Amino acid sequence: MPADDRNLAHRAAALLARRTGMSLGVRLSINKSVPVAAGLAGGSADAAATLLACSVLWELDLDHEELLPLAAELGSDVPFALLGGTAVGSGRGEAVAPALARGSYHWVLAFADGGLSTPAVYRRYDELGPTPPEPFEVSAGLMNALRSGDARRLGPELINDLQAPALDLMPSLRKLVALAEEYQALGVVVSGSGPTVAFLVESEADAVDLTVALSGSGLCRSARYVTGPVQGARVLGV
Repeated sequence: MPADDRNLAHRAAALLARRTGMSLGVRLSINKSVPVAAGLAGGSADAAATLLACSVLWELDLDHEELLPLAAELGSDVPFALLGGTAVGSGRGEAVAPALARGSYHWVLAFADGGLSTPAVYRRYDELGPTPPEPFEVSAGLMNALRSGDARRLGPELINDLQAPALDLMPSLRKLVALAEEYQALGVVVSGSGPTVAFLVESEADAVDLTVALSGSGLCRSARYVTGPVQGARVLGV
């Protein structure tokens, strides 16, 4: 993880200082839980946390809504990481609106052994030659599933257009999917351009069973059980 201006957290602090005329500095310490280059927007989460932390530290009195334009400048995923919850993104992803959703969901994340280049995944998408999708609209099925809080209804609605090229470039991911299906995963989706694969399951017990199976399979570097939705950036202590 770079510690210079290639790091999104570094860029977030610098951007906020420039826009507000702040002359004070800050020392940033990041404890990474999300693996680097996992397709899980870990860097974007770091940037969102930095915007909020520096705003509080520098006593700028800026709320989340006022920080959103700066978050959008830093990257398409940063506004969502700032707000959290369940949301619908439009534009290039930076325009985020809360979605009506109920309940909590159990997920197992499989961290692949290796990486995928995002440009390479996009190139492979073009090479596979799919019909370009119409401007995206969230399906009624997806929104109804979220409103119901029913994981069984949500699973079949999980879609990522980049999943096919990601699986094509890293065939080992198909074996992960096949194993998860043996353990009755309700849905599967590659996160972003990969290589992390997220599996939706019905219960904590199912999640633990699948995590153990994936971890011992030798098909991925590691697996982790998580729940969502979760809050966005927040201050834990000052």
